[in-house]
Amino acid sequence: MNRVCVFCGSSSGANPHYTAMAQHVGAILARRELTLVYGGGNVGLMGVLADAVLGHGGRVIGVIPQALMDLEVGHTGLGDLRIVESMHERKALMAELSDGFIALPGGIGTLEEFCEVLTWAQLGMHAKPCGLVNVGGYYDHLITFLDHTVRERFFRPEHRGMVLIEADPEKLLDRFECYQPPRLEKWTDRRSN
Repeated sequence: MNRVCVFCGSSSGANPHYTAMAQHVGAILARRELTLVYGGGNVGLMGVLADAVLGHGGRVIGVIPQALMDLEVGHTGLGDLRIVESMHERKALMAELSDGFIALPGGIGTLEEFCEVLTWAQLGMHAKPCGLVNVGGYYDHLITFLDHTVRERFFRPEHRGMVLIEADPEKLLDRFECYQPPRLEKWTDRRSN
């Protein structure tokens, strides 16, 4: 694994632990010589994360739509900032460039980006690991919901197991290194109710 995509908030959130974790993850990526792929912003947790990687001598690839550059939220301190036309292109390029996906705390955009790459993994479109850094229980309600989808037979247990969850990003990256996707003949449950 060489490149890790991190989805996170364009705001810093209410809890200072979120900012501290973004800084910590940035330092870890740089130390492990993993290139950060992210949404290219200079605001919120996104900016904190990128600055932390750069501050520890690491590599960063930012991908941002022109419309957000026009709003002056692009990180101009990156050596590799790729400007695309749309959010769809942004997500596709980030996925193509990355060997795994992590979600730090964030809002609807973060959740949407993470769920999209998880869906692609479920469909067998890629075999890359997808994980949540559950800072201070931030993702507890999402985890409960995912377990609910399994009980209600909208999400197979094998696919639920594809969501790697750790409070410690070092442990999450260790799990990424040995990740093996489930081998299923079909991805859906066709049993009648």
